[in-house]
Amino acid sequence: MTLGQIKNLLPTLENVEFALENGTFVPEHFHVTEIGIVTKKFIDCGGTMREEEKVNFQLWDANDFEHRLKPGKLLNIIKLSEEKLGIKDLEIEVEYQSDTIGKYDLDFNGKYFVLKNKMTACLANDACGVPAEKQKVNLSEVKAVQQGGCAPNSGCC
Repeated sequence: MTLGQIKNLLPTLENVEFALENGTFVPEHFHVTEIGIVTKKFIDCGGTMREEEKVNFQLWDANDFEHRLKPGKLLNIIKLSEEKLGIKDLEIEVEYQSDTIGKYDLDFNGKYFVLKNKMTACLANDACGVPAEKQKVNLSEVKAVQQGGCAPNSGCC
């Protein structure tokens, strides 16, 4: 989800709610403690220089049990961040504390925001030596092609 998408959604919501993919909700008294730009410059395992830029939201579960962040307040925080930091319409990455600080992609399911699990991946598959995943084929299909199109239960086998 991009910053522009969340800005369009917020005015349509009564509450701001976040949940992990497993259905566990972020406590409703959370705070958004940071909105910023995170720039990552790196070299992949194939030697290619890369740069990635994202908008970062940090959620914090405080002991402030009376706190409820309303959509208008979050929208104002976003607008202030855009103004002061020059944030563009980038993908959002969310930091949230569980066992350690986790980084999540952001999605919306029609009711609430979903913190989507992020996965690592090789960006230089051709250079890192990991073999490509073999295509799984049904053995009966291979025999049919080799025998000129004989299909199962056709009586030709």
